[in-house]
Amino acid sequence: MNQDATQKHPFVEDWYARIRQSHPLLIVISGPSGVGKDALLERMRERHVPFHFVVTATSRHPRPGEINGKDYYFVSRERFEEMIAQGELLEHALVYGEYKGVPKEQIRQALESGQDVIMRIDVQGAATIRKIIPQAITVFLATPSEEELRRRLVSRHTESPEKLEQRFSIARGEMLRLPEFDYVVVNRKDHLDEAVDKVLAIVTAEKCRVFPREVHI
Repeated sequence: MNQDATQKHPFVEDWYARIRQSHPLLIVISGPSGVGKDALLERMRERHVPFHFVVTATSRHPRPGEINGKDYYFVSRERFEEMIAQGELLEHALVYGEYKGVPKEQIRQALESGQDVIMRIDVQGAATIRKIIPQAITVFLATPSEEELRRRLVSRHTESPEKLEQRFSIARGEMLRLPEFDYVVVNRKDHLDEAVDKVLAIVTAEKCRVFPREVHI
């Protein structure tokens, strides 16, 4: 027997109520050093993508061209340890001998305002975020090949040969964690906009979920 068309169905009513609510997303961009995480987010800014871009805190010194408050919050090791002790960070880790961490408050404020939040983080940090915020969308950014990844690391001219080999060894290990992520996007040389478009397509698809992700911090 067909249900009376005038009768309200609890699921349908609940669904209509939910889509009227704002469900901002938390998008995590991760992957080994050299895959282009910073370049991807910078291109999004240039295209005026309406995300809140999380700025990570670090205890390392700025590289040439990096700007405090845009690329990272550069703080002293003492200040970083103070932030850890005061619970100001969503997650933190010691990476290549320097601290990196994600300040909580900027993410919380952005989500509460209804803004989608995007952050770039190393593979170790992404694993921590998945545990703390299982509804986060995790995207693994990769190069088309190991040879291409090595070329990019070498072309940065930021490390000694010993440090470079250490980074490449760690990167190979991080590639093994790819199955832990929701999505993978290949960032091909000279096709950065294509990688950006793929990330935006992922976000669009997530916005169309019947049961939306609800992020709470």
